[in-house]
Amino acid sequence: MFGAIREQIETVFREDPAAKSVVEILLCYPGVHAVLLHRLAHRLYDAGIPLIPRLISQFSRLITGIEIHPGATIGRRFFIDHGMGVVIGQTAEIGDDVLIYQGVTLGGTGKDQGKRHPTLGNNVVVGTGAKVLGNIFIGNHAKIGAGSVVVHNVPDHSTVVGVPGRVVRSRGVVAEEQLEHGKLPDPEGQAMADLTARIEQLEFQLKEALREARVNQR
Repeated sequence: MFGAIREQIETVFREDPAAKSVVEILLCYPGVHAVLLHRLAHRLYDAGIPLIPRLISQFSRLITGIEIHPGATIGRRFFIDHGMGVVIGQTAEIGDDVLIYQGVTLGGTGKDQGKRHPTLGNNVVVGTGAKVLGNIFIGNHAKIGAGSVVVHNVPDHSTVVGVPGRVVRSRGVVAEEQLEHGKLPDPEGQAMADLTARIEQLEFQLKEALREARVNQR
């Protein structure tokens, strides 16, 4: 447990430039509290102890605003930035060095039995308010843009945005840059811009055809 706490503190210092001291992290970071409480609840859950793991997760939800089912499997150096409103389902699996922001849901799509929540690979970043739903796989080094709704598998080294989520960038090598929400592509906006340009072109062609028809009538 002490090793987990030390590693969690190191992760916060690496991911959050606002972190100033160990004491501040231990007292003021609900994401840290939620992850550490989950690790305890998960060990008890795996040991087959009834009720107590759920009580721990409900207590964690009460004090942090973060709901993690004790059955969820979470890798090392997992960091929830801010964290309010985060929900992680029972059969979710999260790899190492994953970063998620507030309002993220790793949820199911119905009342299916068995594996029904997402699996996130290593070094995944999930932006604010994104929803990753169903038994899908999010590849290593993938980035999910803020507000996206992802219901299909995402390849390694990809960036996904939109509702439903679309792959707008894919790389064959490790992508080390951060997820910059203000610089993400906007496929819907681009499609609207292309459509507007096409309409303007057609209107111009129609006006030219009408003008030529009037000239020919004379």
